Amino acid sequence: MTAAAPAARPGRLRATSAAVAAAALGVGAGQLVALLTGPGTGPVDAVAGRVVALTPPAIAGFATVGMGLGSRATVVAGVLIVLLVAVAGAGALSGRSDRPGTGGLVVLGLLAVLAAGTGAGAGPLDVLPGIVALVAGVSVFRRLHRLAARIPAGPVLPDGRPLRESLTRRRFLRAAGLAGAGGAAAVAGAGLLAPRLPSGRIGPARDALTARLRALAAAGRIPPAPAVPAGAQFPGGTAFATPAADFYRIDTALRVPAVDPATWALRVHGMVGRELRLTLDDLLERQLVERWVTLSCVSNEVGGDLVSTTRFTGVELAPLLAAASPDPAADQLLSTSVDGWTAGSPASLVLDPAAGALLAVAMDGEALPVEHGFPVRIVVPGLYGYVSATKWVTDIEFTTFAARADYWRVRGWAPPGPTETASRIDSPGAFASLPAGRVVVTGAAWAVPRGISRVEVGVGAPEGAGWVEAELGPVPAGGATWRMWRAELDLPAGGHTIVCRATDGEGIVQTAQQRSPLPGAATGLPARPITVT
Repeated sequence: MTAAAPAARPGRLRATSAAVAAAALGVGAGQLVALLTGPGTGPVDAVAGRVVALTPPAIAGFATVGMGLGSRATVVAGVLIVLLVAVAGAGALSGRSDRPGTGGLVVLGLLAVLAAGTGAGAGPLDVLPGIVALVAGVSVFRRLHRLAARIPAGPVLPDGRPLRESLTRRRFLRAAGLAGAGGAAAVAGAGLLAPRLPSGRIGPARDALTARLRALAAAGRIPPAPAVPAGAQFPGGTAFATPAADFYRIDTALRVPAVDPATWALRVHGMVGRELRLTLDDLLERQLVERWVTLSCVSNEVGGDLVSTTRFTGVELAPLLAAASPDPAADQLLSTSVDGWTAGSPASLVLDPAAGALLAVAMDGEALPVEHGFPVRIVVPGLYGYVSATKWVTDIEFTTFAARADYWRVRGWAPPGPTETASRIDSPGAFASLPAGRVVVTGAAWAVPRGISRVEVGVGAPEGAGWVEAELGPVPAGGATWRMWRAELDLPAGGHTIVCRATDGEGIVQTAQQRSPLPGAATGLPARPITVT
């Protein structure tokens, strides 16, 4: 038995392990620092945000809007996978020298710094998490690489198996393991803490605004919205009013912006005779209104659930914007969020008092939830959210559609248009098994602001469905809302496909033509397969 000479180089496997562990620790450190510098500034979030911003139109239309909240996890996971592959590759090239791994980590760190520094509204401190990730990653990798290079081959048996593990090898494994596990824990911890920080900082301010709004309502300053009539919803169907916790959420914010209402301000400018700058106090001193509004997403699939209804409280936009004396030639109202997202709405619609557009400060009787735009968002009944529902709004510019394209129009989505007449089936559930006889079907239909005048329910293909007219629930007076419906079908045993279609207040029947959401709202008739036994 002889002792082998110490290895002069760490080898590919150890170098790869060192690079992955160091990168994990660097990313974790950067994500933790981002808890102090603000949402979206962490190396993973910053890069993911730039990926979303630079994604080709067709892919962006599907991945960011079509996948909803799931897209955030998908984008972040994609960034982490690419990072892992790149770091592992750089580490594998570092079996003889630490230069390839060091260079790779420097490049990846600089990309994170660049992504954070070029984001919308980026400040000088936003690059700090990326710098911390770069320095920590490179420093740890070089230390681990040197440690791995000192690992001796160790005494071996005649058949080549190690007799015992060397002290240096154990030190390397322990150090790499701690670095990797520490980095993973930091990333996970930052991910858990980040969503809680906005409410932690903004929570008291949100509570204070809610109390102030309730005091205004008690003093008669906010006329209440009409009550929901009895019978507006049916047993087994969807509730007419959507709780704030269940209200659909679609946006591109990888981290929810935390906006201090004390410093929030709205600038109105562009093709106007007079620029305006409004604080939250300025809004609350104006006449506030409360309205029932149904909002829907352009990416909602036929029969989908990206539609919700609530009471919004806010200031009417039309008279507020009229004070800026907009140029009649300005056909677009371009609104911008604090995180740089933009929506282009038809100026003529927003300026029409009858349209009911709002600068909303509350929903369901409380200040806006942070994830729904606290402290102020825009609500425009009759337009899809991608061209109207700007959360965390901070800027309104009067311009033209020819001069400026908003976030989603740049990515291939259609210019703003009226919402489609749509409906969905809520019960029975898909593939439900029911006893033969009378089957009760419930659902919802919407065509804001035109309203719903009729819903029909049938079985099979539209041309031979044997349509039965559904019972319609009443809706609050003056509300731009959906309408619940209920129908009864006598079905024999066997498999059946239930379909429905709505007719709006202008007599337009929901089209049976199938169309995907991209580039401008899905169409077709909802269908629900069931089995009757």
